[in-house]
Amino acid sequence: MVFSSVIFLFFFLPAVYIAYCLCPGIKMKNALLILASLSFYAFGEPMYLILMVLSILVNYVIARLIAGYQSGSRIFLCMAVVFNLGLLVIFKYATLFVQTIGGLLGGQPSFPEIALPIGISFYTFQALSYCIDVYRDRELVQKNVWKLMLYISFFPQLIAGPIIKYHDIEKYLSDRAVTIEDAAVGIRRFISGLGKKLLIANTMAYIVDTLYTTQLNMALTAWVSAVCYIFQIYFDFSGYSDMAVGLGRMFGFTFQENFQYPYISTNIREFWHRWHISLSTWFKEYLYIPLGGNRNGEVRTMRNKLVVFMATGIWHGANWTFLLWGLFHGLFMILEDKGWVPPKNRIFAHTYTMLVIICGFVIFRADTVGQAVHILGAMFTGFQMEAFEMMMLAKLLTPWHAVCVIAAAVLSTPVSCILKQKIKNEIVFYAASVALLVACIMELASGSYNPFIYFRF
Repeated sequence: MVFSSVIFLFFFLPAVYIAYCLCPGIKMKNALLILASLSFYAFGEPMYLILMVLSILVNYVIARLIAGYQSGSRIFLCMAVVFNLGLLVIFKYATLFVQTIGGLLGGQPSFPEIALPIGISFYTFQALSYCIDVYRDRELVQKNVWKLMLYISFFPQLIAGPIIKYHDIEKYLSDRAVTIEDAAVGIRRFISGLGKKLLIANTMAYIVDTLYTTQLNMALTAWVSAVCYIFQIYFDFSGYSDMAVGLGRMFGFTFQENFQYPYISTNIREFWHRWHISLSTWFKEYLYIPLGGNRNGEVRTMRNKLVVFMATGIWHGANWTFLLWGLFHGLFMILEDKGWVPPKNRIFAHTYTMLVIICGFVIFRADTVGQAVHILGAMFTGFQMEAFEMMMLAKLLTPWHAVCVIAAAVLSTPVSCILKQKIKNEIVFYAASVALLVACIMELASGSYNPFIYFRF
């Protein structure tokens, strides 16, 4: 079940929210949210519901051991790391490891395809961060297993984040309230994210997925696919994050922002302060700083950054393209630290940053490293005219698609924030939200293309 589906919008969410508002007391409200969250997950992955519950129970026990036995807390923390990362290795990377080793040895090993449990990358990182938080501060240990279950399984952030660290949400598990203002702000935020997903991301996805079905040889088609993809992944993922933040607000939780207009950045460091903030801060807090951060000299700082970006790439999935994408960004971070890039001029700096981002996402989107190299080559050397590709572009770039590309470019800047500052009348924004919701419903009713990128991760 995804947020941009009819069953969620018109059945699941209204039923859960009405029941939540009617429930007396925080214990009953928590119980309802746990039941709703487990039902939400079971709808898409009934077989792997047991795996998620098992993960929660194991991490609960390990955290209690960490808090209760100071002398052996480091050993128990290692158990938590091995268990949680072991789940990711088994379900996300085992096939790639076996195939890679077999290829190096000259064989073709047969290994069963393991279906990837939805959301495992997100809920596993949340569980691991909880155990690390308890190791650092034993007072944070949660003795109530149901509250821990709610933290990890809460359906707004369960499937695709944002990754919520335990110390940021602990207080809401025991005491929270929902005002009319909270509900109104949350609903508006949810509708905003829904519009991003259905009206922009899905339109971009149709263009990108169609172009990627063929071998792109012409610079124009390669650039169209690359530019449309950066808008697809941004509006898909930031739209989902907006919906998650809005839902959390409706139920009394305040989640931290996950995106802050990353495409206005003037260097890669700034980009990572604005892009998938919950993931970048997770790796900074739980990997980069424990490795030593920038405290042990230039060489070790470079090593630590490459390790973090390698891990960031690997986290996204079992494909060498993700690893290459992470190292690609890590390399430019190091070049920026040395002062070799970006240019001093702000316009040139922004151009440089967008070129790195676009080329990086070509690698990220490609199915293989070879395909990534081919498309990047076409972007910068494919000056020949290809009749088939021109016909494909003419078919794809309808007036509606062109309008969506322009809208994506505009809305990826803080234009909405500027409008909010200038337009003081809240009625205008509520009317705009209603109009946007109607447009989303019409889009859903038309049965349009509705993929979701982060189910892959």
